[in-house]
Amino acid sequence: MSILSDRWIREQATQHGMIEPFVEAQRREGCISYGLSSYGYDARVADEFKIFTNIDSAVVDPKDFASTSFVDRQTDICIIPPNSFALARTVEYFRVPRDVLVICLGKSTYARCGIIVNVTPLEPEWEGHVTLEFSNTTPLPAKIYANEGACQFLFLKGNEACETSYADRAGKYMGQRGVTLPRL
Repeated sequence: MSILSDRWIREQATQHGMIEPFVEAQRREGCISYGLSSYGYDARVADEFKIFTNIDSAVVDPKDFASTSFVDRQTDICIIPPNSFALARTVEYFRVPRDVLVICLGKSTYARCGIIVNVTPLEPEWEGHVTLEFSNTTPLPAKIYANEGACQFLFLKGNEACETSYADRAGKYMGQRGVTLPRL
């Protein structure tokens, strides 16, 4: 498995719609950087957030997640309460090729502030907006800036195309748009 370069990412994005909208070069003036890098793509967080709240004293159950555990906000700056988290999504819509697996890492700017970004791998032939989880590990409120960099996606090419892709098995998060809550 090898990591794919900026040339490959640019070609797939511009000729095959792998990333839409696509920013061809790093943008960083006055913002948390985003766009194409040497061996990855720094995606932006959209302005749609679901901020976790425990106002109803709910139990967090991945098999029966209560949507009432979130407060929805559309904003340029999301404030995450101390020791809590928020769900968001990428501005970009991704279409993963059949012979590629995509992994995501958080931005160092957020990590150095105690804000962790978590994303599960994007499997071969998955497509959609990526749901992002921002965990505020600090005892203080934390800011997330919409339309700025949130995380970096790395593209890994398999030694051959997979036998069964995410699309083949009709994965439950296929084609998601907006912030998507857990599904069973």
